[in-house]
Amino acid sequence: MTVDEKRHELAQYRLKQAAESLEEAEFLMSGKMSPRSIINRAYYAMFYAVLALLVNEPYASSKHTGVLAYFNKNFIKSGLLPEALGRSLNKAFELRQRGDYREYIEMTHEQVAPFIGEARSFIAAVRAHLDK
Repeated sequence: MTVDEKRHELAQYRLKQAAESLEEAEFLMSGKMSPRSIINRAYYAMFYAVLALLVNEPYASSKHTGVLAYFNKNFIKSGLLPEALGRSLNKAFELRQRGDYREYIEMTHEQVAPFIGEARSFIAAVRAHLDK
């Protein structure tokens, strides 16, 4: 298998992870489960899609903040992807951080519900970009 084939395979794997995380968010929402869990899965759906993009980039990071900064600089600010995607990802990251790491944070289903559609759009945009 060539390097390009391996990269393509890894990108497809990351997109599969993104789709699975989105399905989990949808399942949790349909069952009116924890908003914290819903935003976690919606955020990870977007994050895995970003990782699919980075397969073809000369960049690696073990920190989410580094990955997001690279994505915002090289895909959003450069105009390769719409600014709305960057805003959605950044807001989902912020909510996930609050929900996962701060005490006594209460989120509502109404607050996290929009991120399911935003994650769906995010993944679709990344797929379209990778298909170019």
